[in-house]
Amino acid sequence: MQTTMTDKTLRLSDGRHLGYAEYGDLEGRPLLFFHGIPGSRLQLKGFDAPARDAGVRMVAPERPGQGLSDFQPKRTILDWAHDVEALADRLHLDHFAVMGISGGGPYAAATAYQLPQRVTKLALVSSVCPLTFPGVTTGMLPAVHLLFRLARRAPWAVNVMMRSMARSRNDPERARKRALSNRHLPSADIAVLENDEFSKMLFAGSQEAFRHGTRGAAWDFVLCARPWGFRLEDIQVPTLLWHGEADVNAPVSMGRAIAGAIPNCQATFMPGEGHLSLARKHMDEILRSIFSKETSVS
Repeated sequence: MQTTMTDKTLRLSDGRHLGYAEYGDLEGRPLLFFHGIPGSRLQLKGFDAPARDAGVRMVAPERPGQGLSDFQPKRTILDWAHDVEALADRLHLDHFAVMGISGGGPYAAATAYQLPQRVTKLALVSSVCPLTFPGVTTGMLPAVHLLFRLARRAPWAVNVMMRSMARSRNDPERARKRALSNRHLPSADIAVLENDEFSKMLFAGSQEAFRHGTRGAAWDFVLCARPWGFRLEDIQVPTLLWHGEADVNAPVSMGRAIAGAIPNCQATFMPGEGHLSLARKHMDEILRSIFSKETSVS
């Protein structure tokens, strides 16, 4: 059983390169897993073992301008589905599930909306939601809240903040200590950051996002803060959602708003879990649930 292929690229029809990695069981059931912001294919390396154990072929593409993927000017969230379809064709995947974690959630939702004939299941883990829902930023980390405000009012400033973040990622241990000093973080997320091996993987994944600069991650964030170009209510693909009730990056109100908007959505809200801890501790059961007949949503 072959696992882990981390430095793959696909040349798209417009000449751009799309970077991606594969984890888990490469002969298993296909899942396209979309990283957070800033993020890269390496950010999902920590889920290789759970994917392998669950018999899942986890394909982790990088959005334009992050990791090995070329920047795409003026792209929209809905444009992402075209890249996903090209990758699925390259890998001979007629049907597949999609998962988005954190800032990857909008892209998973857009793919399900655009490709309902190919997407078998939509999974959203600690996902952000459209800011058009009232009150969803209440309880959010001040720095993240500021990024959302800037993304709507001064998009150029998001790139400035991303440059600062990129510089901090050049010293992952210092970045980790800075994150641990944040008094707003829930204890569950602090425990994740205190895990040396997992936190190194996490920060290496975000550092790789800035391989070619910061504009890819900055534009990614701006798009999440703007209208997404489609309604969650129009998604017809069966949906599974997991959200930590102690999440301060994407507050649980975001998860509840998504669950209330998407038809055929089965939601699980986990007391005490934060933005990082939910996926870290529960990915095995999440992956098994996606492909379990018992979790089919009617």
